[in-house]
Amino acid sequence: MSTSTETSSIIAGAASSGRPRPGGSARDLLRALPWIAPALLLIFGVVVYPAGVMFFNSTRDISLSGLDKGSAGFDNFAEVFAFPYFWPIFFRTIVWVVVVVGVTVLLSLGLAQILDKAFPGRKIVRLAVIIPWAASVVMTTMVVFYGLEPYFGIINTFLVDVGLIDTPEGYGWTRNPGTAFAWSIVVAVFVSLPFTTYTILAGLATVPGDVVEAAKMDGAGPARTYFSVVLPQLRGALSVAVLINIINVFNSLPILKVMTGSIPGYDADTIMTMIFKYIQNQHKIDVASALSVVAFLIVIVIVAAYVKVVKPMQEV
Repeated sequence: MSTSTETSSIIAGAASSGRPRPGGSARDLLRALPWIAPALLLIFGVVVYPAGVMFFNSTRDISLSGLDKGSAGFDNFAEVFAFPYFWPIFFRTIVWVVVVVGVTVLLSLGLAQILDKAFPGRKIVRLAVIIPWAASVVMTTMVVFYGLEPYFGIINTFLVDVGLIDTPEGYGWTRNPGTAFAWSIVVAVFVSLPFTTYTILAGLATVPGDVVEAAKMDGAGPARTYFSVVLPQLRGALSVAVLINIINVFNSLPILKVMTGSIPGYDADTIMTMIFKYIQNQHKIDVASALSVVAFLIVIVIVAAYVKVVKPMQEV
């Protein structure tokens, strides 16, 4: 009798505190819906609806005046891939993202390590690092653009003063696709440093001090301590910073538009600037929408592959 009573109590306890009952998750969702509805409406209005319009326009035949003439099927996508400069632009976009994100992360790792140390004026230096992030990207790019002007640019004058070039008039950095693109990378790294540095700096604040001290007591040098103890602890912060930078840099338009927008041809274009040219110069909203869909799918594939390989939310 006592055995059956104990068994019944065990079953009752398992039923009350064990697996969730069927339908419980649906009821929880309904209870939470009033609280998450504003966020869902914002996501729908800012993300889902514009994306739906973009997909719809990519399959339409839209005139110069914006009149929808009917379905175009996949003709707009065919025009995108038939464009002779598409693949060079695609590979230049990959180079743009890889170089900017890679250099930004490497510099941010060193800068965050410096800012994590105690030194006189550290608060002022930390505030100064935020300036490129707080300032307008267009304004920052314009300062560099005019600084590179051959006749009155302060950067060209500085390069002459230090002996790197002979005369400023002979170096039109922003008039050549290669040098303009290279300087665009410099500006992109400069404006990306604050966010990445502060993200890594926040990660450094979570590294347990006793673990670092234990590594030093075991005889590990500074380099071994950093790469074997500190850097693995930064995995979460670093992976998220890289992911956000990949998305931001891929979709970046202002820097390249200012630095390379006046250069004829397509030798300095990325996918984003090409979308802009389809709209502004060629007035092809439908083809621009098709290229936007291609860009969107490329970003989704890159992000999915990155999350699959890196697993940014996985614990160290």
